[in-house]
Amino acid sequence: MTQPLAIRVRNALAQVANPKTGRNIVAEGLIQGLTTDDDGKVRFALEMAGGGAADADALLAAAKNAALAVDGVSAVSAVATAHSAAPADTAAAAPAGGHNNPLGMGKKPQTEQAAMGMVGVKHVIAIASGKGGVGKSTVAANLAIALAAAGYKTGLLDADIYGPSLPTLLGIKDKATVREGKLAPVEAHGVRTMSIGMLVDPDQALAWRGPMVMGALKQLMNDVDWGTLDVMLVDTPPGTGDAHLSLIQSKRLTGAVIVSTPQEMALADVRRGIALFRKTETPILGVIENMAWLDMPDGERRYVFGKGGAARVAQELGAPFLGAIPLYPDLGEASDAGAPLARGDHPAVKTFAQLAGKIAAAIQGAEGSTAE
Repeated sequence: MTQPLAIRVRNALAQVANPKTGRNIVAEGLIQGLTTDDDGKVRFALEMAGGGAADADALLAAAKNAALAVDGVSAVSAVATAHSAAPADTAAAAPAGGHNNPLGMGKKPQTEQAAMGMVGVKHVIAIASGKGGVGKSTVAANLAIALAAAGYKTGLLDADIYGPSLPTLLGIKDKATVREGKLAPVEAHGVRTMSIGMLVDPDQALAWRGPMVMGALKQLMNDVDWGTLDVMLVDTPPGTGDAHLSLIQSKRLTGAVIVSTPQEMALADVRRGIALFRKTETPILGVIENMAWLDMPDGERRYVFGKGGAARVAQELGAPFLGAIPLYPDLGEASDAGAPLARGDHPAVKTFAQLAGKIAAAIQGAEGSTAE
């Protein structure tokens, strides 16, 4: 009896040795999220702890070739999670004192080199929040749809490697495919999208350390055929961690939009997020208050999480306040169903269209200040 394709591919990958250890890459646990489709498409991630980009690229190429040689395989989509910019190297190259280099970056980081591959992307905007649970990913997805509806060629990159939510939010069932040596973004609701969730098994737990996360994000930036885009929104993970530093290092950020609820606990993290971006000279395009109020049947506004907190913090810190988004009762159901509220005839369409217009205006303002 012929073995299932996934087993045959795994057996083929077991013939590929890690030159650093001499052991095969399957035995070492370097292959994560191996999946196969009925049409013969294979996807997996190659986890490389340590080593440089050249080592990762060589081993990834060997793994791809081994998988492609299996009878029944039509295409292979794979990413490597390696990071070549060693902290010692960047620290040694940093100027003395480091006052003008807050990240300790002297020579050009790998992520900056990677971002040069996004030659057709005009503006890159980080959608960030200092705290989880504020609806940032939902806001990012709906803003991307609103920008696309306004006529902008829009992309959306899910930079949350540990907990990718974009496929669920946009109802994407397809896995990423390879086109002329690069990953092809999946288009949904007029937006070109990419997420690690389109590459690995959604039930696969990714226990990756920081350098691997940065390496995976570099791959999603550089190894995707984004084409020509007016704007790319990057849905960053909560907090101010590796993904944010990778984006800052890329030198491609036009600016950042901060999402928060009115709660004081969330607002404290907003202050830290704004501080990070300002410290690294990344423009703050604005602050959005999510779940600002609940519209009651009698027309009353009920402020479930407090009133106007994000607007107040934005004013305190001298950051633009872009607007507030009500707490929509059907938001959770729509998100789970992959039916964003920024489409159709939902009241949220107008809300997100207004916010998207303000972001577009902020981008134009940033262009003007750069030109001067």
